[in-house]
Amino acid sequence: MTTEWWLTYLLTTTILSLSPGSGAINTMSTGISHGYRGAAVSITGLQLGLAVHIVLVGAGLGALFSQSLLAFEILKWAGAAYLIWLGIQQWRSAGSLDLNAVAKAMPRRHLFQRALLVNLTNPKSIVFLAALFPQFILPHQPQLMQYFILGVTTIVVDIIVMIGYATLATRIAGWIKGPRQMKLLNRIFGGLFMAVGALLASARRIA
Repeated sequence: MTTEWWLTYLLTTTILSLSPGSGAINTMSTGISHGYRGAAVSITGLQLGLAVHIVLVGAGLGALFSQSLLAFEILKWAGAAYLIWLGIQQWRSAGSLDLNAVAKAMPRRHLFQRALLVNLTNPKSIVFLAALFPQFILPHQPQLMQYFILGVTTIVVDIIVMIGYATLATRIAGWIKGPRQMKLLNRIFGGLFMAVGALLASARRIA
């Protein structure tokens, strides 16, 4: 893989990571309600889910999801239902910004598990990677090393972008003074979760 080819992929994956999706919404929501440390745990869960998708694509299972309607539909509806459920929970959250109380109500392991499931149940992620990676794999060079480079690049870029979202979220949290503002913010993020879930439910496979 040439440097120019890698830089092209770096630009591509950066643009994709910056586009708001379920991972970004989850990171910002967690950053506001649980602080920067909670967001860091959430980001770790997201990256583990992304790493699993990358491994599945490298193993050839990405082709299964891009070719099998049943496999895609099962994962799609599971992911959509999970995001909508998260949205309902966020919408109904109390208007409180007591980070210590919130942290006790949801331990960090639950934040990690929630973020992991957000990425794992997103079929568009694995299908998109399955469609994207072959465009940057040079057939006359070792395949495994190229997949490794692309996978590490994808994860590192996404970590940096998610840290940016988390930083923005924690700064927003500092401006929220009362329960009424927090309740409104919870409903905004709840609505976004449900909207992303609805979009996921209407998603089609990449041809």
